[in-house]
Order: sequence, then structure tokens, then C-alpha cells
Amino acid sequence: MATIDLKAVQKSFGPIHVLQPVDLQIRSGEFVVLVGPSGCGKSTLLRMIAGLEETTSGDILIAGQRVNDMEPKDRNIAMVFQSYALYPHMSVAGNMSYSLKLRKTAKERIAKAVKGAAETLGLSKLTDRKPRALSGGQRQRVAMGRAIVRQPQAFLFDEPLSNLDARLREQMRAEIKKLHQRLGATSIYVTHDQIEAMTLADRIVALDAGRIQQIGTPLDLYQRPANRFVAGFIGSPAMNFVSGTFRKGDEGRPPHLDAGHAAIPLAELGIADGRALTIGIRPEHIVFADPEATDAIDCDVELVEPTGVGTIVHLRFGDVALKAYRPGYGDWKAGGRLRILAPVEHIHVFDGETGMRIEHGGEARV
Repeated sequence: MATIDLKAVQKSFGPIHVLQPVDLQIRSGEFVVLVGPSGCGKSTLLRMIAGLEETTSGDILIAGQRVNDMEPKDRNIAMVFQSYALYPHMSVAGNMSYSLKLRKTAKERIAKAVKGAAETLGLSKLTDRKPRALSGGQRQRVAMGRAIVRQPQAFLFDEPLSNLDARLREQMRAEIKKLHQRLGATSIYVTHDQIEAMTLADRIVALDAGRIQQIGTPLDLYQRPANRFVAGFIGSPAMNFVSGTFRKGDEGRPPHLDAGHAAIPLAELGIADGRALTIGIRPEHIVFADPEATDAIDCDVELVEPTGVGTIVHLRFGDVALKAYRPGYGDWKAGGRLRILAPVEHIHVFDGETGMRIEHGGEARV
């Protein structure tokens, strides 16, 4: 399998800059997920690697070779699309073998490759069927099988599960991960679904507005987000945010965020009193406090959502809405009251203007 290196890669459509300079090194055999909201440039970047879009500037290297001027067919990569892109008049075997036939590969080699891919993907009993006789999940397996038989240097996935229902997405997500573990193939996977990113990736590349916001393992991005965008995009339910003013405290009060309705304790940040901050805390880290607990925040319960494995409790204090998550069930009811605490070791602090992370002494380390 091959390394893939992007060096100051940019893309513009006229005056519109879709991708700012992107530098990224993908190791051989690594599974990298490009994640971000619609329009962030992730699919454009994937298509440039595939050769389906020209780069405005910068270099793309596959296995150390510059491929900017190479045709897609000469880059020795395989792409799995969102739309499956199967030939409706061909059987499963015909779709999987078509690219090999175009290359005039020996019939014995084609038969062996198709048989192996079909067995790997659980399609052995379906090779004579046409795409119209297959489910969405089976069609996506055929699309992956068509990529596998080519034995490419790298696999590119462009939101391959977005057309499937929730149950099939979960099943196919697991199958893609098992397939990668079996083949050890260099893979780049594009999605806007952060759960797919968290479960599949060796490393995640988070993009927003054409710029890389953070690169790291799933736990890196979850536990130490580089900025407010990453903090809010990664995690489900999403991180809670409260904005206010940093106060250094005095003899009777520790450093805290003055949120207007409440004072939220913070560690000493070594920054100026009065600086605008935003703090974040994940729903699972909010503590339901005893009625007599000091420094707790009184909240109204607005909504209770049982999810099966746990419960999401929607809270409000003043004009701030929060979500708390608890495994299992409780007797929380809309219209009730709860007192909560935000443990300092689970609080993330971001600059109120730039959104960048500010380290503080109370935060848990990865």
C-alpha cells in the first residue's frame, strides 16, 4: 500500500477559494477520515486526490510520485461513490470485473479476483444478480468489491453510506472497518457524520470553510479539541457551550466564568481579568448535584429524551440551554428542577473571540 502526501494543495473556482493550503501526510495502510459540514471542501479534496478535479496549486504525491498531471486511471487508486455507480445491465460479477476486462486482464486472474472479493464481502451467492435485485447495502458491497479486485494502492470513499438507512449504515460501517483490518489498505474516507469518523478512523482530519482545523486520533479530537468548531462538531450529543467573562477571583472566590446567571468555577488560566471566554462541557460530564450542594447551578428541566441505552435531559438556566446525558433511566420529568455541577477537570476553555483552545490546569489530559 502507498503513502499519500498533500503539499500546500489549494482549490479555487474563479474568485471562490474552496480549499486553503492543505498539508497532510497519510501513512501506508492508514485509515484517515475527512470530516466536516457540507461545503467545507472535503469531497473536493478527495476528488483532487482521485484526479477528478484539478488542483489550483500544490502537489499531490502517491507512493512518493507526483500525480498532479496523471489521469485518474493511471494513479492506481480506487474510489467508492455515494451513488454506487453500478451498471444496471451487468450482473454483480460483471460489475466487479469490468475494470479488469478493460485492462485486458487474463480471464483466470479476473475469475480469481472476483471470487475472492465476493467471498470477502458476503456476495458469493449473489454474483449472477443484477443491481435492481439487490438491497442498498448489497449494492454498496458490490461497489466496494469492484474497488477491491483492482488491488489499488489506495481506496477513496466519498460518503458511501449516506444513502442507507440508519440500521444499514451501522452494519456497513462495521463491515468497512473489518475490511480495512483484513486488507490493511491505505484509505481516505469522506463523511459529514462524526460517528462514522470516530468509529472508523485511525486519524481524523476536521475541516471547516476550506481549512484544516485539527488532525489527530478520534480521542485526540474528542478529549482535546483544538478550537470551538471541533469541540462542537465531534461528539453526540454535542458539547454544551456557555459564554461569559473570565474573573480572576479574590480571597473569597476562586477564578470563575461570569455567565451572568451563574459563576462557573475555573482553574487559574494566567490570563487577564475581564477576557471574553467560552467554556464547553460534554453532556455526559455534567453532574446532577445534591439539593444542598454548594456552587451548584439551578436548572429547569425542559425535555427528557429516552434513547434506549440512556437518557438526554434538556436543561435551561436563564437564556442558556444545556443537555445532560445519563446511561439508563431516571425519574426526571419536564417541568421539574435539577441542580448541576460542571467539574473543572472536564471543562474545555476557548477564547471568546478566536474560538481557540486555552489550556488550564484543571483539565484532564489525554
